[in-house]
Amino acid sequence: MRRIIIFIVILIAAAAAWWGAGRLTQPVVALIPIERGPAVRAVYATGNVEPLRWAKVTPLVQGRIEQIYALEHAGVMPGELLARLDEAEIRATVKELEARRDYLQHEVERTRALLAKGHGTEKAYELASSEYQQVLASIAAANARRDHYLLRAPIAGVVLRRDGEIGETVGPESVMYWIGQPTPLRIEAEVDEEDIADVANGQSALIKADAFPGKALSGTVAEITPKGDPVNKSYRVRVALPADTPLMIGMTTELNIVVEQRESTDLVPETAIKDGTLWVVEDGRAKPVAVTVGIRGNGKAEVSAVTGALPDRVIAAPPPEIEAGDRVRIGPTDGATGGAQ
Repeated sequence: MRRIIIFIVILIAAAAAWWGAGRLTQPVVALIPIERGPAVRAVYATGNVEPLRWAKVTPLVQGRIEQIYALEHAGVMPGELLARLDEAEIRATVKELEARRDYLQHEVERTRALLAKGHGTEKAYELASSEYQQVLASIAAANARRDHYLLRAPIAGVVLRRDGEIGETVGPESVMYWIGQPTPLRIEAEVDEEDIADVANGQSALIKADAFPGKALSGTVAEITPKGDPVNKSYRVRVALPADTPLMIGMTTELNIVVEQRESTDLVPETAIKDGTLWVVEDGRAKPVAVTVGIRGNGKAEVSAVTGALPDRVIAAPPPEIEAGDRVRIGPTDGATGGAQ
């Protein structure tokens, strides 16, 4: 009798061990509800805020800043003087050329008089005349270059920014002035060539700026350049901003250009979809539910049932090796992708 009891105890322990081992090998899954909301597919881009019409002003020659006439916020008209560089060198050149002009003018008169008296030669007169005409042309060119030392406004607008102070040396690589209108504004963004086919004028853009965290900003695609950048493999897209935008010129932004949107759809995390199938748990076993996947974006996907209705809850992230009928254990939903709090 004692042996029978021991045998039964061993048998029960073995069964318990087998059952426990089976439980440990069952994958643990989290269930999440299917949500209702808008399905959005967007194209990501980055860009900078700039005026609709503006221009940079750079010196045409290298020189030292001698005078500044226009400061930031000042309104200017086309051709208005903004700054002047030191003209000492070009003035010295013109003075030297004028001295040579006076000398050659005297030579022309002298050789003409000698030729008239029969003491000179035609060749000497022509040489003096040629040199005189050359120096006149040189003086005219030098005087024209003096205008290069003057910086003038290319368009009407406001001085948005000014760089450089009196005494500093600047050159053609130095931008001294940014001239433009403070409004209207736009964002000039770069869109990857793989996404540009989905972007069109009139699409809305959701904008994020570090200067306004959490603030909903928007714009509208207004222009797409016809030629892309083959080096960066991108296209330039200009997004118009509303008149009341808080964004300022020069700010960096991130954009999501909405290329497709549907309101009030069934949404699941993209991790819940495995080969076009959602998975549910019935009586402790995994069961597939075939679905049609629509818009994908922001880590979520629009789904609709191939037949019948969608389930209320699905597995948040089906294990890669899951098969129909596999036993699974339901774990906590807190922290699961897309799970309810």
